Amino acid sequence: MFRFNKIKNAMVLICILYSLFAFNTAMATEEPKFNLLEKENSFELRSYQPQIIAEVYVDAGMEESSRKGFRLIADFIFGNNTAQSGKSEKISMTAPVGVQENKNGWKVNFVMPSQYTVDTLPKPNNAQVSIKQVPVKKFAVIRFSGLVNEEKMHQKVKELNEWMVNKNLKPISSPELARYNPPWTLPFLRRNEVMVEVE
Repeated sequence: MFRFNKIKNAMVLICILYSLFAFNTAMATEEPKFNLLEKENSFELRSYQPQIIAEVYVDAGMEESSRKGFRLIADFIFGNNTAQSGKSEKISMTAPVGVQENKNGWKVNFVMPSQYTVDTLPKPNNAQVSIKQVPVKKFAVIRFSGLVNEEKMHQKVKELNEWMVNKNLKPISSPELARYNPPWTLPFLRRNEVMVEVE
């Protein structure tokens, strides 16, 4: 029994250290650039610079759409594409992965590295993956940790909506869930955000 507890404790320690490593690695991953306009506790108002995104639509629940959408876009950035050279090109991973509900199910998107333009970014070989240029936008954001399901997302959307009302911010998009960490990251180390575009 004593040996089992020692092994169990060692495994927990390894998981914690691995998650800390993954967290630090994720912190070095490129993220979209924005200007912080206001901050109040876990709420922020941000102005994002123009960006290019790769997106797919999946007609399923949030979790299944997240998994399928992630795989489709990961396939694109890991080489299922055609660069200007006529060959495939690996594209660096960025954060976060965005998930947004709409009439077609859920949209899943990655922001492309800032080194690319629409013309220089490799073209997806899979027609399900589309590339989109996004202009300057302003978002109200709530930041939180832990695991996220649809119920928790709805809870955070409600909190964010209340903050927007208090700040007289008018929403002009449906809420988007942004996940910043790999799935093996321990829940308390995860960074999640719900974002709503505002006028």
